[in-house]
Amino acid sequence: MPGPSAPRARRSYARLVMRATMSYTILRLLLFFAVLLILYWVGIGGIMLVALAAVISALISYVVLSRLRDSMSISLTGRLGRVRQRLDDGASSEDTD
Repeated sequence: MPGPSAPRARRSYARLVMRATMSYTILRLLLFFAVLLILYWVGIGGIMLVALAAVISALISYVVLSRLRDSMSISLTGRLGRVRQRLDDGASSEDTD
């Protein structure tokens, strides 16, 4: 059974996961809109503007944001692993009853 500091540790970990996810998402959006603005200034418009901005920002973020993406992925994977373990523990305790 977890100790009294377990809820605090869970909240802290959840905050860490949320911070990594929000940071990555905000930076991806900022990068997309920056590329969109640059392409607009160049004279590209319409659906081509959005499509090119999406592709170019994805390529840039793949390189530039790789470290942040990896940390977000690790934190989410750890969180999902613990949830899965709790579900498996609950299912096995139901099987033994």
